[in-house]
Amino acid sequence: MNPTNTIGSGESQAIREAIRARLDDLTKPKGSLGKLEDYAEKLSLIQGLVPPRIRRKAVFVLAGDHGVTAEGVSLYPKEVTAQMMHNFMAGGAGINVLARACGFDVYAVDAGVDADLPSWPLRGAEGASQGGQAPGFFSMKAVRGTKNFAKEAALSQAELQACFDNGRRLAEFAAAEGYDLVAIGDMGIGNTASAAALLVAYGFDPDEVIDRGTGISDDMLERKRRVIIDAVRVRGPFAEGREGALAIAAAFAGAELATAAGLMLALKGRGIACMIDGFPITAAAAIAWKLEPGLSDYCFAGHQSRVKGHRPALDAMGLDPVVSLDMRLGEGSGAVIGGFIVELGARIAGEMARFSELAVSAARDEKDY
Repeated sequence: MNPTNTIGSGESQAIREAIRARLDDLTKPKGSLGKLEDYAEKLSLIQGLVPPRIRRKAVFVLAGDHGVTAEGVSLYPKEVTAQMMHNFMAGGAGINVLARACGFDVYAVDAGVDADLPSWPLRGAEGASQGGQAPGFFSMKAVRGTKNFAKEAALSQAELQACFDNGRRLAEFAAAEGYDLVAIGDMGIGNTASAAALLVAYGFDPDEVIDRGTGISDDMLERKRRVIIDAVRVRGPFAEGREGALAIAAAFAGAELATAAGLMLALKGRGIACMIDGFPITAAAAIAWKLEPGLSDYCFAGHQSRVKGHRPALDAMGLDPVVSLDMRLGEGSGAVIGGFIVELGARIAGEMARFSELAVSAARDEKDY
């Protein structure tokens, strides 16, 4: 079976039966490892391999600035986005610590930061690190921050396409480097407003998806709510189908969210599992899902964040979060934790002894030991 090709329904059924048979043959009661077995099955279907494998893992932290911060919807100034990019490259951010612990290589991506950033060296074809060493960097500045979506569309259609193209380049890089699992995180002051606006425009209840983000006051939350609802009303109504989905993405997406959507779309059929992070990246996944309804077949939700709009969006896409730790950091933090747990499913399937190989008696029925 070729893990780089999209598999058909008949082959999918054969893979499903093969991985279930292997999991049931492991030296344990059937189904006793619960969701780890489900993760192994999904990985096998994504990769077209039995057992599945996780050789290398990467997290792409995509950064962009948002013009809507001019409306006072965020607690922090936009300069923090660029400052955090320096922190990622210095290895001092939360995602760096978690990625080292969970065995992910870190790549910081300038998708649309409104600042001039150094040309940090890129690992990869020129010498990729192993085991979470110094981060790599991609300069993919499609815009210097988006426009203020309260006044005009955040991105032009050409800028949106440039972000999608950059996401495709990241997927091609991941495939060339042999990554089996890609986690996606975000950094962008104001991007919870962008994410909420996307979801409201896609039909979600504003009361379910507009939240405090970085911890703004009640007055700022009301301002944020008013800005989002008014902007969706003014930019709409939107057409149905693909045309409407793209128009909504251009109207409200940050460059980092549009690039994340392009990356998710381009991972399809490459045999690479996609691990999404919190609320902003899940809104990016909603863009991709509107364009590719089969997205959930090769994506995992790393975690459920404290942001109240996160779970409704995951539920709509049929994604069950791997963990729920009351986190709301972003950066890919929940994605790498969830990805590490999903990897355990692959390791169980590939490394655990089997009844058929050992002199161990299998159970006579479906009962536990």
